[in-house]
Amino acid sequence: MMKYSVITFLALVFCCSLNAQAKYEREFRIKKSQFPQASLQLAEPFLDGVRKLRFYKEIDSSRQRFQIKFKRDKLKYSVEFNDEAVLEDIELGITEVDIPEASFQAMEAYLKDHFSKYKIRKIQQQYPRTAFSSTEETFRIAFQNLILPEIRYEFIVHAKTPDGSMDFEILFDAEGKILKQRKSLPPNYDHVLY
Repeated sequence: MMKYSVITFLALVFCCSLNAQAKYEREFRIKKSQFPQASLQLAEPFLDGVRKLRFYKEIDSSRQRFQIKFKRDKLKYSVEFNDEAVLEDIELGITEVDIPEASFQAMEAYLKDHFSKYKIRKIQQQYPRTAFSSTEETFRIAFQNLILPEIRYEFIVHAKTPDGSMDFEILFDAEGKILKQRKSLPPNYDHVLY
């Protein structure tokens, strides 16, 4: 009996570790009134002059987050808060030409080394709140679109692997070094991505 419980425990641990490396998320649009007021109060001073303002709730396998998405100065922004009204990061959609050449070459080398064939579907420049002294500074730097050593780049990549074609979310630092990679299941979006 003890032998089977050990085997069951090990199988459970193995399955849980596999889940930790996959991204299971569902994002859906919500009304402004459903958005946490504390998060909204933090963001509102910075939302003057934005267009296409939208509010979202994102639920994944471990937690929930809230996002404000908008366009400002022809750029698409996403401001993400955790469920305790703490700013997590500000992301803006970019293309590969917006990344410093040496950094992009390092990222591309990683992709070529790990995938026989791949296509970059989306790139976001990420300003993590923990990298800057305050929420206000994080907004200021993100809105100026500054290239700093603290920023990160999030790639959504469709790649061919020995197991078949899969989507991956890959996070790089400003120099192009890999920080995190996880499988990304096709999301169930009911809105435009940005």
